[in-house]
Amino acid sequence: MRLINHIPNRAGGLFLAALPFIAVLIAYSVASDIRLSANPQDKLLPAPSTILSTAERLFTEPDRRSKDILLWKDTFASLARLVGGVSISAAISLALGLAIGLLPYARSFMSGFVSVLSMVPPLALLPILFIVFGLGETSKVVLIVIGITPFMTRDLSQRVLDIPREQIVKAQTLGASSLVIAWRVALPQILPRLISNIRLSLGSAWLFLIAAEAVASNVGLGYRIFLVRRYLAMDVILTYVIWITALAFVIDWLLKTLSRKSFPWMEAGL
Repeated sequence: MRLINHIPNRAGGLFLAALPFIAVLIAYSVASDIRLSANPQDKLLPAPSTILSTAERLFTEPDRRSKDILLWKDTFASLARLVGGVSISAAISLALGLAIGLLPYARSFMSGFVSVLSMVPPLALLPILFIVFGLGETSKVVLIVIGITPFMTRDLSQRVLDIPREQIVKAQTLGASSLVIAWRVALPQILPRLISNIRLSLGSAWLFLIAAEAVASNVGLGYRIFLVRRYLAMDVILTYVIWITALAFVIDWLLKTLSRKSFPWMEAGL
């Protein structure tokens, strides 16, 4: 039997999914042990036990000056910026995607502009955003919006264009207006795609957020990572990196679950 026809069972699939993580953990532990054996004061690769103890401290112990648990304060600040930026991007890309995909005039007017905008490296605009919007929350949210909206808009508009023409013609034959066609024909078919786009854009959104927080912020996950780097506090940095990864995984899982629950017909067709 060909390999493409071999499908692992549930236990085998879980084992294969865990195997890369186990391999990375073992490789890190070995490398850390080698460096610490040569130099017990080495800070580059702290032992896993050190990372665990640091994580416990960061999650539970308040700061001596502010009395706040800084990791939770940074998490809430970063998540507020991330959710705000991604939500605005989703709303804009949904509206533009429907317009570009359904309306020829809108397609002629906006399609080229969105395509060119998607080629601009968002991080290159960061100094401009700080000048225009200041160093507060607005510039960080706007960076996320500029960074992911063009990609999402192009993909959604293409998805609308891919809707079979027969569906549009039938709706018009039944007397549907352009607004009704957008609401009843196009929107239900691109909402699952919107959730997929958000999932795919989360990595970029985190990148833009952390970059903005590193440059100008006094709270946030990215701010904290770049603050402690001067002390070579790799145990803190790695704890924050693992925590960001865990947050991204949970958000992705929630979006996937939302898509599966809301659009079961889409999942069945995959």
